[in-house]
Amino acid sequence: MTITTKAELQGMKRAGFVVAETLRTLKDAIRPGVTPAELDALAGQVFRQHGATSAPRMTYNAPVNVFVSVNNDIVHGLPTRRPLAAGDVVSLDVTPFVDGFIADAAVTVAVPPASPAALQLIECTEAALGVALAPAKVGQPVHAIGRAVETEVRRRGFTVLRELFGHGVGRAIHEEPNVPNYFRPVDRKKLHEGLVIAVEPMVSAGRSHRVRTRRDGWTLSTTDGGLAAHFEHTIMITGSQPLILTA
Repeated sequence: MTITTKAELQGMKRAGFVVAETLRTLKDAIRPGVTPAELDALAGQVFRQHGATSAPRMTYNAPVNVFVSVNNDIVHGLPTRRPLAAGDVVSLDVTPFVDGFIADAAVTVAVPPASPAALQLIECTEAALGVALAPAKVGQPVHAIGRAVETEVRRRGFTVLRELFGHGVGRAIHEEPNVPNYFRPVDRKKLHEGLVIAVEPMVSAGRSHRVRTRRDGWTLSTTDGGLAAHFEHTIMITGSQPLILTA
């Protein structure tokens, strides 16, 4: 969506606040022995406290409040009852619908103690999101974001999962434009004032940039078993630094 009024901005800030609160609560709950299903139930409690509902459930009939992806699962992971173990890499993807607005963000957390390789992957993916925000300003092409992500990920020796994009968001989960995590010259659409997009690097420690869908029909995983990490913020484009709505 493109924000044009103060009411729309406040609505998106409200949705972003619920995202941030949910992610904070889930991160604090992660420890060995906790199950993804328990994290999903906890997210449902936070949503109810704030009058929110699950946008994936509402839009796509997803059987979850939030997606929880573990180890080589990248995104859209269905929360299971398998207890988390030390060293697991857990990606939390939170997308609530709040009073007509949708915000979207994700973080990846390692269950301590974690391997150095897992921590480096997580650090790389979070850094890629950080550098992607610099070119996210009025007048820049969408592909500038992808170039920034890909450059940072390659510099650190990891792999961008090219089949998975960021996207516009606001009134629906997935809106225009697509926001690739690598440089595609065809993505010349210019970013404009008030545009709301979800920037979300998804990165693998493996060599393949391809993904596969698990038998559950939802969970997307790496094809070579490489660990995956996912960081995301919903931002509003301005003439300078973007406004991070899910901080």
